[in-house]
Amino acid sequence: MNRRRLTALAVILSMGVFALAAYARTAIQNKGSDTLVNVAQAWAEEYAKVAPDVAIAVSGGGSGTGIAAMINGTVDIANASRRMKQKEIELARERGQEPIEHIVGYDALAVYIHPDNPADTLSLTQLSAIYARGKQFSNWSDLGVEVPGCQGNTIVVVSRQNNSGTYAYFQKAVLGTGGKYRQGTLDMHGSKDVVDLVEKTPCAIGYSGLAYATDHVSLTCISTAEGGDCVSPSVATASDRSYPIARPLFMYTNGEPQGDVKAYLDWILSDTGQCIILGKGYAPVRNVTCE
Repeated sequence: MNRRRLTALAVILSMGVFALAAYARTAIQNKGSDTLVNVAQAWAEEYAKVAPDVAIAVSGGGSGTGIAAMINGTVDIANASRRMKQKEIELARERGQEPIEHIVGYDALAVYIHPDNPADTLSLTQLSAIYARGKQFSNWSDLGVEVPGCQGNTIVVVSRQNNSGTYAYFQKAVLGTGGKYRQGTLDMHGSKDVVDLVEKTPCAIGYSGLAYATDHVSLTCISTAEGGDCVSPSVATASDRSYPIARPLFMYTNGEPQGDVKAYLDWILSDTGQCIILGKGYAPVRNVTCE
């Protein structure tokens, strides 16, 4: 066999080995919460250095999207910024899935306003009057506030789409059991979209995860009762749950995790994984010392 044929054969064999290696690589499907998508991407990228034979495919779309994928058995890990509802768990079980909850961090659900807006302190009751159907504050003057650059001083209420875990958590925590959002809210697809709109709109108020805060918006200090002491959103106040709208962040697996999925979740909950979530602006599940 001549040298040219030997070279061609070597190339074909090496391509075959490469293809087999790629085929043998484990793929973990991870889908859901928009709140968690940035840190989930960071986890996946760093874990590739730890376990290069494991590929983590991360996508967002909202907690509802991830939970629906878990129910249908098309995802290995579902990210959620709210707990699964009992009816969702029951539907999953009907379809042969057994969702297991894992808390991977905590988030302060921040309330954002334009930097020119002087309403830097709000109570849960006032927030409810802004967002809830049937007991509306429609004008910033209802709160004794005049907002520079806000035509008519009318409140522009910014929310999330209803497949979002952030939407569901805010609804329960602020509007109360059975509370419904007012009509006419501007419903944003993603957390970043909420912050971007508030930044450009002096009249606006919106809510989103603390990790999406920028220097171009202001965060309101929240009190549980009007006139009471308020607490600002931060990693520390999310960690100790003193912030009134702090929440756990979840990953769901089908049954107790095994194999590569278990190894990945164990790594997420390790000091390395928890330092990554801390670096992204969320509170870790426990105190960690990070470099």
